[in-house]
Amino acid sequence: MDYKKLAKLAYIMMAGGILLTGCSDDEATSAGMDPDPETNFGKAVGNFLAEEWYPGGELGTTEDKSYSDPTPATVNQGLETSFVKGEAFFTGNYTLATAPYRGLGPAWVRSSCIHCHPSYGHGKFQTEYKANTVGNGYLLVIYHPDEAYTSDGVRYTTSNSKYISEVTGMPQTKAMTPFKAPVEESGIHVAWKSVSAMPSGLPMQFSDGETFALQYPEVTIEQSAFNTNPKPTDYEVRLEGTIGVYGTGLIDAISDDDMKAQYQAEAPYVELNPAMWDKAANDWAASAMYTANGVNRIKKFTYAMTRGSLQDGAGANAIWNITNVTRSDRHYLYTTKAWAKAMSEDADVISYIKANGNKKSSLLYPFYADGTDAGIAERVNMLLGLNSAADAETYKQYFVDESPWNGKEEMSDKDYYDFMVWHRGLAVPAARNLDNEKVQKGKEVFMSMGCQTCHRPKWQTRNDDMWTCSIVKSQGSLPTYKNQTIYPYTDMVQHRLFMENDIRTGWCRTTPLWGRGLSSLLTGRQDRLHDYRARNVIEAIMWHCYSKDSDAYNSAKKMYDLTKEERDALVAFINAI
Repeated sequence: MDYKKLAKLAYIMMAGGILLTGCSDDEATSAGMDPDPETNFGKAVGNFLAEEWYPGGELGTTEDKSYSDPTPATVNQGLETSFVKGEAFFTGNYTLATAPYRGLGPAWVRSSCIHCHPSYGHGKFQTEYKANTVGNGYLLVIYHPDEAYTSDGVRYTTSNSKYISEVTGMPQTKAMTPFKAPVEESGIHVAWKSVSAMPSGLPMQFSDGETFALQYPEVTIEQSAFNTNPKPTDYEVRLEGTIGVYGTGLIDAISDDDMKAQYQAEAPYVELNPAMWDKAANDWAASAMYTANGVNRIKKFTYAMTRGSLQDGAGANAIWNITNVTRSDRHYLYTTKAWAKAMSEDADVISYIKANGNKKSSLLYPFYADGTDAGIAERVNMLLGLNSAADAETYKQYFVDESPWNGKEEMSDKDYYDFMVWHRGLAVPAARNLDNEKVQKGKEVFMSMGCQTCHRPKWQTRNDDMWTCSIVKSQGSLPTYKNQTIYPYTDMVQHRLFMENDIRTGWCRTTPLWGRGLSSLLTGRQDRLHDYRARNVIEAIMWHCYSKDSDAYNSAKKMYDLTKEERDALVAFINAI
């Protein structure tokens, strides 16, 4: 037994706030964990190639059962010190005024990244929305619905379902005194509903008598919970959860050309998101391009495929808008005009600033203006509404040197660079139990069902021709992963499953499966799908055939043809990779 690795694992779990309890061999095995050391690690075994033990390739895989290790490339390229420093900005709690985590607010989604990514993995199933709960990886998605129905009557929202404008795309539920949160958490209600029957007509029981259950969240927000002017009308709410941040650099290394070839291969057989793919031209749609500093890259990050480079992707974006911490390339706030207006009209806000904002040492000093009610209101409305790149210089002008806001970057270029080294340098955990006959049988079942059509096993990183932002260019290099064979089990394409209360627009990028089997061990839960509605692998698969119109219907319904032994083997395989 490798006690060094066990000690490291225990440290990681304690750092993530997870209490370790007794774990039997059966529990460990069901979570994709072999309680005994691997004896054939790195060797070709059964129907697995030797390279499949290393899903991130030799440069991107850690042999530890961990989501937080640096990749060998990070170490080999001499970037480990930056990696460790960058990690601190992921785990640290941001504050209003204390360096180096200074600049939280004036409104925020979370005060740290690890709140949403416990143990560096994905978030956990929640029964209420509380931003300060570690493990609550949910983001609120509030939008104006445009509805349609599948052939078997499942209501879904279309691509025309646009975000409301009164709050940010990642709605904030926390704010500094005296401002009120754009959305009051007391007005957010999460109810979990049970499915009694699947619209597809398929039973919720397999032929051998084993049953399964499905649940989904129903989320509502009282209109009175919005501290905005105007308040939104005609809106619906969905939950979207975080995914694990490990291995994101390797996803970044997949080339646009290879993604295009995958789209072209799938286009004749399945409808693709027209926002990404022009079917008539058999080429990218114009909106598939993400432009940064004049360079076009294909969008590949987030469920909605909104970002085209990790340096301006999910984590790079979140380190700014989740905390509202500014940096040199984003020296403005993540706020809305509707919230700014409401705060400028709130008598409690004005009177508090009038009584407490007249000292230059106060965080409220920039809002104090001439000390009159009208002057304070005008300044609040202006400053809280500085929410675009065009407003950056105005922001610096008013948050001047004599106040704690001081007009300087709240996250320095060096700190952001270190954060990006960490983000691109996170390793994928090695596969487990590939020498187990049950896991090998599970791979056969996975392939026979056609799951690999969307969960494409293998990619090549080729030249890892990353786009480099101006901050990184000025500071150094990032870990690179040239010519690596990786096994993320995703086609990097968006599909529709047509689940009850599905994701906004219905289109969702195929989630990489690598490393997910460790979630139960490292985070305490094995929830799956975009809102953690699936409590285990079986439930996740069965949601794929909830509607006959699901892109995965024909594959998922094959679960009914499997024996109990084959289903268990399939789960073991998915948890092993």
